[in-house]
Amino acid sequence: MENTGATLTGKASVDKPWLQFYPEALRNVEVPTITVETFLRAKNPDENKIAFEYYGNKITWKEFWGEVDKAAKSLKILGFGEGNRIPVFLQSVPAHFILLIAAERIGAAIICRDDIPEELCFAIRKSKSETAFVMDYTSKSDEDLFRATTPMKRVIKVSPYDYADRKSVPDYVEKEIASRYTGAIETTEGDLTWDEFLALGKDYTEDYMAQEDVNRPVFGAYTSGSTGISKLVIHSSSNIVATAFQMSIFIPPEKWWLPILPPALIAVTVSMAIFPLSAGLIMVLDPFCPLEDIDIAFMEQKPNFWALIPMFCEMLMKSDRIPEDYDMSHLRSIGTGAEAMNERKTQEVEAFFHKHNVKATLSAGYGQSEGCSNFTLPNPMFPLVDGCVGMPMPATTMAVFSEDLEELNYGEIGELCMTGPAMMLHYAGWRGDELTERTLINHPDGNCWLHTGDKAYINEHGIVYILGRGTTKRFGGGELYMMRMETKAVRVAGVEDGFFCFVPDQDHEGYFLPYFFVILDETKSLDEVKAGLADALEEYEYPVDIRVIKERPYFHFKTNRKELTAAILEELN
Repeated sequence: MENTGATLTGKASVDKPWLQFYPEALRNVEVPTITVETFLRAKNPDENKIAFEYYGNKITWKEFWGEVDKAAKSLKILGFGEGNRIPVFLQSVPAHFILLIAAERIGAAIICRDDIPEELCFAIRKSKSETAFVMDYTSKSDEDLFRATTPMKRVIKVSPYDYADRKSVPDYVEKEIASRYTGAIETTEGDLTWDEFLALGKDYTEDYMAQEDVNRPVFGAYTSGSTGISKLVIHSSSNIVATAFQMSIFIPPEKWWLPILPPALIAVTVSMAIFPLSAGLIMVLDPFCPLEDIDIAFMEQKPNFWALIPMFCEMLMKSDRIPEDYDMSHLRSIGTGAEAMNERKTQEVEAFFHKHNVKATLSAGYGQSEGCSNFTLPNPMFPLVDGCVGMPMPATTMAVFSEDLEELNYGEIGELCMTGPAMMLHYAGWRGDELTERTLINHPDGNCWLHTGDKAYINEHGIVYILGRGTTKRFGGGELYMMRMETKAVRVAGVEDGFFCFVPDQDHEGYFLPYFFVILDETKSLDEVKAGLADALEEYEYPVDIRVIKERPYFHFKTNRKELTAAILEELN
């Protein structure tokens, strides 16, 4: 039984103080252990209701289930069945979601990746599949590479216009789609269009449904690699439902907009698609919205909810096409994911939206691919300071541990860990067993905990505060907490924006050196900014080098610290 505040033990996993903020009915909520399809059907019993809007075409649930049936039969014709892995390298188009449920029906799993061709080849080889699903603008050279270096013999090509109403596609989207067809494209014998694929199973009459197993792998995707090697994370139907179920509790049925972000990011497929679909929201898929035109698309779509990330916030705030008095009151909530923002940037983003008549308070959540994307939900009672990311979801337990697996008390800093029904099954692919053993760890309390690698603390109210990634100590003393340091650094006069990279210390193994990348606002000289940083930061936090840049670089929609760190290491070597 949870302790909602009467007598705290000091251990978050025991007290679960965050439950005091949930309605009583949710404090001991049971997450259903069912398939994704069963979950979505239960949440959307009216099959005439719209599930997806895709460039002018409104796809009802009845139509969606019909397409799933065709796809499942066609997968069986191609030889896929229980335990198989299907490489799927698509954007957030309807076919991706159709394949996910079709794979679930036949007992297979889709494996997704959004990366360079060589990495896609790696994913195909690990899948041991003769068939891969790709966008039809995949070049002949890439396809030749697939055929030469993997078991793949057949490509099924999905067009950006499949399921779209062509005459409703905006001009700027047409232009973006046209720009994808950059290399020579040629249909090789054996390749199929999406329609040809669906037609394969039209005469299939056998029972194709696998025996239901909610713990069977159904969805695998590679992490972005922004903090280390890209890892293949495997999830079950039960994992996906657990996340979506806990997120969908409070959301009214309105309009959710999903622009640009690829479904190979687990958060996109689960938190930004399955969740809003389960909540009864109308899902607007807009994968070919050009990033530079996201302001125009936002004003056209007028979403009630959308997959807001810091990179998109930057695009809107820098836009000279959004009128000063433009009304954004259609937004029911504003929150950011993908990566943390420093406190000053958080305040600037919230002020921007409030200026445009949004009533909601800016919120922040937290999660990882290994936990099926979402661990926390916002709690507007607590300001977004010191890395605040809200409270654990009702069926999710979070706690902070020392290196010897002892749970720490409220306010004490250690490694943030999570246990609950949304934990991944395991890593697969390169070093999968080794990485799984280091991440899913059985503790003395008898529970298996997912080790996030993030440094954090939890306060007595159950609110989670993220300070940084991994143990990053500086030789001579002092631990480098990235978010705290960035918050102090960007408050310095003359700094428009800035961020740190922690680079391995070449002279002292296991230690790190801070480098600061700064965008100046031109009110102060670099020397004046350096002096301000010296006053703002502790001596051990002061960077070994300060580098002026013009704009924040991104990779997979996060600040590209990985590439910058690699460049510095190359310089040092």
